Amino acid sequence: MNAIAWIVICEAAFWAAVIFGLAARYIFRRQKLGMFFFALIPILDAVLFLAAAADLYRGAAATMAHAVAAIYIGVSVAFGKSMIQWADERFRYYVVKEGAKPVKRYGLDYAKHYAKGWGRHVLAFVIGGVLLAGTVFLIQDASRTEALSVLLKGWSVVLCIDFLIMASFFVMPKKRRNSREL
Repeated sequence: MNAIAWIVICEAAFWAAVIFGLAARYIFRRQKLGMFFFALIPILDAVLFLAAAADLYRGAAATMAHAVAAIYIGVSVAFGKSMIQWADERFRYYVVKEGAKPVKRYGLDYAKHYAKGWGRHVLAFVIGGVLLAGTVFLIQDASRTEALSVLLKGWSVVLCIDFLIMASFFVMPKKRRNSREL
């Protein structure tokens, strides 16, 4: 099976695990079952990365699909808990109709929250970057791993742009919109 098929399967399984985890937790009131589904998420990321690595090891030329596997692991580790918390709050409020409405942030509070997210982005970049660079090193064939190097350079640019966006929120804080402006 090729890397793109593995990505599609793992991405579908990821969203199924999130939805089943939230449903188990809030609709069926089965906390342990919900945690089981959430625990599957990093396992799915590892399966995806191992499938991509095995494909490269067997001689395939790297594609962006292979590189995405490393990104998934970095993002899952860096953002996993906060993404589940975000989904948790919204599912509880909008679907189950329990709990407080998720808070919208403005001003310095928004800037600080975005800065924490940028820090997570840096962590995801480091993890994904180490996996990408490690794969390039292990394969020892630049012609077969060029896509991995290209993606890492592109991700570096995205990280710098994200830094500028984050810094802009400290200089020009996000303001609350008046209901008349909408």
